[in-house]
Amino acid sequence: MDGTTWSIAEVAKASGVTARTLRHYHAIGLLEPVRTAPDGRRYYGDAELLRLQQILLLRDLGLGLDAVGEVLAHRTTGDTIEALGRHKEWLLREQLRLGRLVRTVEATIENIRNGGTMAPDKVFEGFEHNPYEAEARERWGDEVVDEGYRKMRSWTPAEAEQAKNGYVRVHEQLAVLKSDGAQVGEQRVQDVVREHFAVTSLFWSPTAEAYRGLGQMYVDDERFRRNIGSGDDSLVEYLRDAMEVYAAANL
Repeated sequence: MDGTTWSIAEVAKASGVTARTLRHYHAIGLLEPVRTAPDGRRYYGDAELLRLQQILLLRDLGLGLDAVGEVLAHRTTGDTIEALGRHKEWLLREQLRLGRLVRTVEATIENIRNGGTMAPDKVFEGFEHNPYEAEARERWGDEVVDEGYRKMRSWTPAEAEQAKNGYVRVHEQLAVLKSDGAQVGEQRVQDVVREHFAVTSLFWSPTAEAYRGLGQMYVDDERFRRNIGSGDDSLVEYLRDAMEVYAAANL
């Protein structure tokens, strides 16, 4: 630890977290900069970078910002090492699972090329059952779900990354805008909703009615409300209202 500090722009570029999100983390007391210059520019040191890494790890594990703050508030150095160790174990398991998927795909290609067959347990080795598939088929219909699978099979690496992290980025950006008092019809809010629609369109092609229905489902379904709002139901309603504006203007 040599006392070196980095500007908010440098930290945003290195971490992939927007400067606006870093300012939001500061505003809610989740990540304090080591110092703030007279011009308002924030600077971060080694300890703050490590804390940001912990925040991102916990977010990657699915925790909302309130839960992340609670965990970090009661965490000792030993707790941090233990949590990082658990995350490392999860990453290693995921690495093994992806390795099995790669081998399955390679074996499938080879069998197709040679005109052979594969046992069912080998065809699906490495795949995880989606516990929400049956519910999705009942709610949206087979055609929508099947379209989703077709779209997923054609994803580029960039689209796969967008599908994995896009919604989290949208929720965090909307939380900042809502705290700033931005109205749902403002262009900066609608730009974020456009990203939400782009992520959604990776899975299916919603009509205006379907997109509005999706927003209402976020509010009505406890699982979605908890995942999106992390206890802040008004944020979920804010997203729904912004989606309604977007649907009326663009779909």
